[in-house]
Amino acid sequence: MKKQRQDSILDLIRKVDVDTQEELAEMLRQRGFKVTQATVSRDIRELELSKVSTPDGRQKYVQLPQNSPQMEERYIRVLRDGFVGMDVAQNLLVIRTASGMAMAVAATLDSLSLPEVVGCIAGDDTIFVAARSREEAAALSEKLTELLDR
Repeated sequence: MKKQRQDSILDLIRKVDVDTQEELAEMLRQRGFKVTQATVSRDIRELELSKVSTPDGRQKYVQLPQNSPQMEERYIRVLRDGFVGMDVAQNLLVIRTASGMAMAVAATLDSLSLPEVVGCIAGDDTIFVAARSREEAAALSEKLTELLDR
């Protein structure tokens, strides 16, 4: 059932601009799946879906190809689209994003495989990025600033 549900999610996001987990859950229910928001959230994480901006300024879920030559530029675009600001707090980098973009930006950070990143926890508009030390958190902040300024 999980495989069919996740295949259905991929089918939906290819055909329709889906911008919230709740909207995706409702579409899955209409297709006969019994899902909760938590189930949809896990599926999004497992499928490594990201949110990108649409031409009309909204957001939508997409599955970015993992090994394409343009992948890093796409990741940087997701960072730019969602990024609002950041601050270092000891060994944590606290990143503020546009509302609803924290998960996409956190997934992007995970996908970039930055050695300073131990792990990320994302809410709606805030991400806690754990580094091993205060120095690594500061270095990560500088690295992200450079990526955003490209």
